[in-house]
Amino acid sequence: MSPDPVSRRGFLGALAAGGAGLVVGGAGGVAAGRAGAPKVAAPTATQVPFHGQHQAGVATAAQDRLAFAAFDVTTSDRAELVAMLKTWTAAAARMTAGLPVADDVPAPLSPPLDTGEALGLSPARLTITAGFGPGLFDTRFGLASRRPAALIDTPTFPGDQLEDDRSGGDLCIQACSDDPQVAFHVVRNLARLGRGVVALRWSQLGFGRTSSTSSTQATPRNLMGFLDGTNNITAEDAPGLHDYVWVGDETDQPWMKNGCYVVARRIRMLIESWDRDYLADQENVIGRHKVSGAPLGGAHEHDVVNLAAVTAAGKPVVPMDAHIRLASPKSHGGQRILRRGYSFTDGIDPVTGELDAGLFFLGFQKDPRKQFVPIQTLLAQQDALNEYLRQTSSAVFAVPPGVAAGQSWGDVLA
Repeated sequence: MSPDPVSRRGFLGALAAGGAGLVVGGAGGVAAGRAGAPKVAAPTATQVPFHGQHQAGVATAAQDRLAFAAFDVTTSDRAELVAMLKTWTAAAARMTAGLPVADDVPAPLSPPLDTGEALGLSPARLTITAGFGPGLFDTRFGLASRRPAALIDTPTFPGDQLEDDRSGGDLCIQACSDDPQVAFHVVRNLARLGRGVVALRWSQLGFGRTSSTSSTQATPRNLMGFLDGTNNITAEDAPGLHDYVWVGDETDQPWMKNGCYVVARRIRMLIESWDRDYLADQENVIGRHKVSGAPLGGAHEHDVVNLAAVTAAGKPVVPMDAHIRLASPKSHGGQRILRRGYSFTDGIDPVTGELDAGLFFLGFQKDPRKQFVPIQTLLAQQDALNEYLRQTSSAVFAVPPGVAAGQSWGDVLA
């Protein structure tokens, strides 16, 4: 007689409950299944702790690869949604420790409990960050009274060319790792675990981080060839994180304290047109020297941007429509955002035959109404860079606080 298949419902229940040999220690664990279970190496510097006051993947030193996914919730059962988020949290804790989503080796006639492509790979500093979209707080689950005022519906800005099928979403998962296969493994397995409760709405893979989120990292270049994120908030900037990123007592929803909000924007760069522009104009559009990264009028990347400087002819050294001028905190009452973007390339535009490539912008902040919206409004209206950009997708999510062992992302919705 062939072995009984392992049911999906039974597996999810066991995983969410933390039973059936589920081992996740504070410093990581090893597979504890029956003979034949994959052996996992002891934790190393490649492991980022999953549990904590804040979710990892926000102020964590940015990794090189991204897999981002947005989901629609397809159930109308709140308890089922909460249970799935519990399952997701347990699986995420295991994957960030370098473990498969479950210990057990299924019977030969049952699907494997883990898809397997990350077996034997280190977590490569994997972080998994979850968020809730505005749609989650509609009438389906009785959560309308819990929607934070800061969780706005993403506005449409001048020049936006948003595609509905890759904008919005009820839930999001951000997986960042130095190994692209490890990051992809997260989205693949969480989508699988959530089947019947959520459906994948859209996803985006990214490479080559475009911002530094630690003072130990060198500033990277975006696909336009310019250093990007020179003045970004870093993990070491505790006052900056407190003032601009982490939600505090000011929130109207206490469950969001120690969380934040993320705005995701897919920004296509018209790089063929950009590549035909002459160097001096490129530098005027950005407001920086291309090779050194120094602001116009400066000599070094981290020189203070002097927005008041003028040439002998009385013209601003940094043009009035330069990107760094309009994005500067000085143009927005001192407001800042923690940027965590990635480059992307998604093949060829079938209409133009040009590369479909650009920046997947991720901006973490305390309140999008006061930070992202006014900043993007000014950029959309005046930024010289708009000639070379197309904003093709947009979404906003509330990123709840981190969890302790035994807690889950769904607890705040129960």
